[in-house]
Amino acid sequence: MLPTAAPVSENRIPPSGSILKEQAAVTPFCDPWRSDPVCLLHCASSVFVVKNSNGTACIMANFSAAFSVNYDSRSGSKNVTFDLPSDAEMLNSSSCGKENTSDPSLVIGFGKEHMLTLKFTRNATRYSVQLMSFVYNLSDTHLFPNASSNETKTVESITDIRADIDKKYRCVSGTQVHMSNVTVTLRDATIQAYLSNSSFSRGETRCEQDGPSPTTAPPAPPSPSPSPMPESPSVNKYSVNGTNGTCLLASMGLQLNLTYERKDNTTVTKLLNINPNKTLATGSCGTHLVTLELRDEGGTVLLFQFGMNASSSRFFLQGIQLNTTLPDARDPTFKASNNSLRALQATVGNSYRCNAEERVRVTKALSVNIFKVWVQAFKVDGDQFGSVEECLLDENNMLIPIAVGGALAGLVLIVLIAYLVGRKRSHAGYQTI
Repeated sequence: MLPTAAPVSENRIPPSGSILKEQAAVTPFCDPWRSDPVCLLHCASSVFVVKNSNGTACIMANFSAAFSVNYDSRSGSKNVTFDLPSDAEMLNSSSCGKENTSDPSLVIGFGKEHMLTLKFTRNATRYSVQLMSFVYNLSDTHLFPNASSNETKTVESITDIRADIDKKYRCVSGTQVHMSNVTVTLRDATIQAYLSNSSFSRGETRCEQDGPSPTTAPPAPPSPSPSPMPESPSVNKYSVNGTNGTCLLASMGLQLNLTYERKDNTTVTKLLNINPNKTLATGSCGTHLVTLELRDEGGTVLLFQFGMNASSSRFFLQGIQLNTTLPDARDPTFKASNNSLRALQATVGNSYRCNAEERVRVTKALSVNIFKVWVQAFKVDGDQFGSVEECLLDENNMLIPIAVGGALAGLVLIVLIAYLVGRKRSHAGYQTI
C-alpha cells in the first residue's frame, strides 16, 4: 500500500512514490455518457505521478474513469457500471521505461486486484497511449455479483490518446476505449508522458471531441483548391495467401484523397483512384499481422495492415502507409502513414461489409476513401467470405426507409380514422320526417 498524499496544485509534485489525489463530491455512480456539468463535478478525479529512480516525474495523469463491464452471471449475461474509486493507487509496476528496452507505463490498482494500465510510446514529434489494458477479478462479488466464474480476465486495446511532445493531452469530453466486453470512459482528462520538467506543460493538445483548442489559432491557410471529381473507383477482389492458406480476402474500390502544396504555393486537394488493372497486389500472413501491398505502374505503393485483438477475437484495419510521387508538388515525394487505426472491424471468422463509402483518415494530408468494402482477415475459408457483420452506415441507411414507411403508414391511418369519424357525424346530422 502506498501512502496517501494531500491534495496539491497541478504543477506541484509529491514526494517520490506518493500519489496525488484531488477529489470532488462523489455520487454512487456517475454516468460516463453524460456530458452535463453535474456529471463533470461529481465524478471523482485523481492525479497519478510516475517517477524514475532519481525522483523525476515521467508520467502525470489526472482523470476520472468509469467502467462498463459485461460478464456472465449464473442467471445469464449481465452488465455492471462502476467508477474508479477514490482509494485507487498507483502500483509499483508503473515504470518510466528504459530506452530501447521498455516503454513507460502507468498501472493503477483498486478493489480486489483490479488493474488499469496505460502504456505509452513516442516518435520524434508525438507520444501516445499505445495500449490500454484492464484486468478485473470476477471473484469480487461487490462489483460482479453472482458471477458464473471466479476467473481473472484481461482485455486490452489501442487508443486514440495522443499529443505533441512537450504538450499535455487534454480532453474534457468523454474518451471511450472499447476493449471487447469492457468500455472505459475517461473524463476531464489531463495526461502527459515524457515530461521535461516534472510538471504538466502549459501547451496542450486537445482531443477531437473537444473541438479546436481555445488558444488563439494562427491565421487559417488558404482553402485547398479541389481537383475535378473523378468517377468512383473500380471494385476489385484481392487475396493474400500464406503457408496455411488464405489469410486475407478483400473486395473494394480505393480512392486516395491527398492535400498538398504545389510549386506555386497554392494548396490543392486531389482525388486519385487506384486502378486495379494497373496494380500488382502482394502481401504477407502473420499470427497477429496481415498485410496487403498494392503497387501501381507509376511507383505508388499503398500498404494496408490488419491487426487482431486476441482477447476479443476481432480483426481490424490497423495501419495504412502510402508512398507516391506528385510531380506538381513543392515536395514531389509524398509519404504518409498511421499505424494506430481501428477501422473495418469484425469478429475473426466473420467478414466486414459496407456498401456505403467509408473515409479512413490517415493524416491531415491523406484520407483513403473505400467503396463497397467486403473484407475478412486471419481466418478465411478458401475464397469464400464468412458471416457478414454490416457497418453502422449501412444499418442507418436501412433505418431511413423503415422510418419513412412507418411515418407514411401512420399518416394513412390518421386520414382513414378522420374520414370514418367525419362520415359517422354526417349520417348523424339527418333527421327522419
